[in-house]
Amino acid sequence: MFELRINEKRCKACGLCQNACPRGVIEVNMARVELNGLGCAEMKNGGCVGCGICALVCPDIAIEIIRTEE
Repeated sequence: MFELRINEKRCKACGLCQNACPRGVIEVNMARVELNGLGCAEMKNGGCVGCGICALVCPDIAIEIIRTEE
C-alpha cells in the first residue's frame, strides 16, 4: 500500500498528476483551491500502487510517495 503526501504550499493545482495517474487515484480539490487560494491535489481512494508517475510529472516537486504498512 502507498500513500501520497502532497505539499499544498507547492501544489498549484495544475492537474498534471491527475491526468498522468494510470489508476485514477488523484484529483484536484477545486473547492479547496477556491477557498484558500492554495492548490491541492488529493488521493481520492486507496488504489495507489506507488508507480511514481505523478511525482515525475509534477513541475513543482510537490508529491512524495510513502510506503505504508498493510
